Amino acid sequence: MTVNHRVGFIYIIIYIVAGLSVVSMGLLSSGCSCRPASIEETDSTALQPIEIDSALQHRLARFASLPRPEGQFAFHVYDLTADKPVYGHCDTLALPSASCMKLLTGIAALQLLGTDYHYWTAMMMRGKVLADGTLQGDIAFRAGMNPQLMEADLQPFAKALKQKGVKRITGKLFVELAVTEPVTSEEHWYPWDLSFAKYGLLYKGEQRVTRALLASLRGQGIAVKDSQVQKASVPRGFKTLHITRLPVDEVIKRMWKNSSNTQATALLYTIGTKLYPYGNPAGTGVQYLQYFMKQELGLSQPSLTIHDGCGLCTHNRLSPLALTTLLRYGYNNEKIRKSLMDNLAVAGVDGTLAREMTKAGTRGKIRAKTGTLSHPYGISSLAGFCDAPNGHTLAFAIMDSEMSVLDARVLQRKLCETMTAEK
Repeated sequence: MTVNHRVGFIYIIIYIVAGLSVVSMGLLSSGCSCRPASIEETDSTALQPIEIDSALQHRLARFASLPRPEGQFAFHVYDLTADKPVYGHCDTLALPSASCMKLLTGIAALQLLGTDYHYWTAMMMRGKVLADGTLQGDIAFRAGMNPQLMEADLQPFAKALKQKGVKRITGKLFVELAVTEPVTSEEHWYPWDLSFAKYGLLYKGEQRVTRALLASLRGQGIAVKDSQVQKASVPRGFKTLHITRLPVDEVIKRMWKNSSNTQATALLYTIGTKLYPYGNPAGTGVQYLQYFMKQELGLSQPSLTIHDGCGLCTHNRLSPLALTTLLRYGYNNEKIRKSLMDNLAVAGVDGTLAREMTKAGTRGKIRAKTGTLSHPYGISSLAGFCDAPNGHTLAFAIMDSEMSVLDARVLQRKLCETMTAEK
């Protein structure tokens, strides 16, 4: 099968498995504009359209015109309550996204997998345990893609066998893994960006998992030879002894609130494996994010670029308008909205915003994803939701690059102060 055929096949898989309804939002215009966003036409049947805060619009225009450090600067604000844009400054300009890319990965994953998706891991057995502790049969370890499972977490699985009286087995140890190869770095990541050691056990390859599993079993006094290991799908007839489930929300929480790159990369692998179990999970995951952005969000601007799921690659490009479009999509889905509100960092309260915007005017009123890269030049972004003084909820995104990260954060704080100002 040629590369083109493989890519085409993956896209067919994506279209069939995803089962997504295309959201028609129109194509975005390219270029940089500094302007108040036009108010969209309202349905003639609507009795009383909700208006945006014109005073906020003027404050945002003034904020956009103030002197600032040299570098790339763009933002966009959308009133979700009124369902109308408020103001955009260079909002279609595609800039390095940094960790705001995690918003796309998370929302796309929640839409594809479902907000009730669980990662599972199980220890199973079949056969008869004799009085001397000999299992006349087999044991099996079946694992999904839980990114938070560490070597120490294997102990309960081994103990479950010990509690059944198993001391040795006569058959095989079946090891079935969703991913058999270790996770790899994106080609443009810097060597120190994401240490392999920080990944969960199930992302370190089949050999590492098997070695850790054998050590755990032997640590409980269960004799298993290396020659008894069978790396294959678990046959029928096994009884589950111990199972753990991790809600996808726990992965999303670490990824958004604490900006975990390992959780974001693992979620990208989960997407890829869900769609095409026998391919390259990272590559398929990126292709799905591209599909989602174009087909679900209507974002077809050629300059928008996706290289990974966590935002470490400096070649990633999103725009403020793309980010607010993504936030609108998530907000309009009740279950995804709950995940966003629960798991984004809260200004002055927790996560990556715990020490940011701690004053009364902004504290607790901003829920957002931060994004920061200090190499090869300053990149900083902030995108999320704001509780406005008039009771409306705003979606916003501000992106800065080619300037000091500290300067960029000052601009982010000033934008948030502008949105939450009483007058």
